[in-house]
Amino acid sequence: MIDVVGIGEGGEAELSPRSRALVMGARTLLGGRRHLKLVPAAPGQTRRPWPSPLREGLGPLLAELDAASSPAGEVVALASGDPLLSGIGTTLIEVLGADAVRIHPVVSSETLARARMGWSAEQATVVTLVGRSPDGVRRHLASGARLVVLCSDGSTPAVLARLLTEQGWGASRMTAWWHLDGPAEGSLTASAAHWSVERTADLVLVCVQVSGTPATPAAIGPAPGRPESSFDHDGQISKRDVRASALAQLRPTPGGHLWDLGAGSGAVGIEWALAAPGASVSAVEHNVARAERIRSNARQFGVAAEVTVVESASLDALAGLPDPDAVFVGGGLTPALIDAVRSRLRPGGRLVAHAVTLSTEALLVGAHERFGGELTRISVEHATSLGAHLSWTPARAVVQWSSTKGMP
Repeated sequence: MIDVVGIGEGGEAELSPRSRALVMGARTLLGGRRHLKLVPAAPGQTRRPWPSPLREGLGPLLAELDAASSPAGEVVALASGDPLLSGIGTTLIEVLGADAVRIHPVVSSETLARARMGWSAEQATVVTLVGRSPDGVRRHLASGARLVVLCSDGSTPAVLARLLTEQGWGASRMTAWWHLDGPAEGSLTASAAHWSVERTADLVLVCVQVSGTPATPAAIGPAPGRPESSFDHDGQISKRDVRASALAQLRPTPGGHLWDLGAGSGAVGIEWALAAPGASVSAVEHNVARAERIRSNARQFGVAAEVTVVESASLDALAGLPDPDAVFVGGGLTPALIDAVRSRLRPGGRLVAHAVTLSTEALLVGAHERFGGELTRISVEHATSLGAHLSWTPARAVVQWSSTKGMP
């Protein structure tokens, strides 16, 4: 059992009596070097800083301490504020399981920042860039959004300001806060376009009131069906109207995993990842150039961490993928692929496949006869110029098969 105790800038003096007793009575005290300095020495106590890199060194450290089987209170870890907010608490639970970790939070830096700004929890979105690419903020950019951005270090605010300005959000008001609630607390406010400080103090976060004119306004917002021009592609892309229909059938869910097979530009998978918190994607594409486009598009939309690109033929890749909650087949459909996908699809999972040729359409008709579901023929026409007038120009019709795997 590991007890993880949140600690603020005020150090041990501001801990609750219970948390103070845990920290001072621990046989082994773990934490960052800064955290360990906030607590006075305790007789007979062993202190161990976190290894670096953390993930690689955590297993050997825990094995050495035999932490998973230690009695409660023998091993205590220190963390900033709320250990479950981009903190070590989350990592320890992933490694040891929730039953082996007890969390004792204090007020988090995010809560303190909102208090300084006068923002309610309902009005703000917390975005962590700790150890992550700044591109992760892109998915949250919309006029009027209030973001509390947790930063890796004092260089992150300047990087964030440049990103906002490049994306057309230079008018956004940024307030950087550092060492919140401690004697070294400070702040700086400026628009993203006029941010002039390359590095603030560390232990920094930034409150952003998003404002400006986005570079691609049609791509903003949570609804699926972003225009094809929002994505880099070579023509292999599900058009916005049929893509929106596919997403409606796939039903993105929080934490759900999608297989996007024959991913092309990655548009379907990227919109899945944007539609629900924690949603992830395995995008399988055998063409190397298209696979790189998927990675680029995912970065552009801020979901590179959620979209894993696999360069392979679809059928060859399935064995190495996590079981899906939903599957979209945009190309390369075969009877063997349908059977393989259905065998791995979770009960209640959704399968959607598109066909534009007669041979693939016949496969979908056969799949419908075997497994049921819905067959839909989607025909879209757009008004285009015909001389001095407008006339309807039809796009290539798409046959869509959607099916839900029954419960066992």
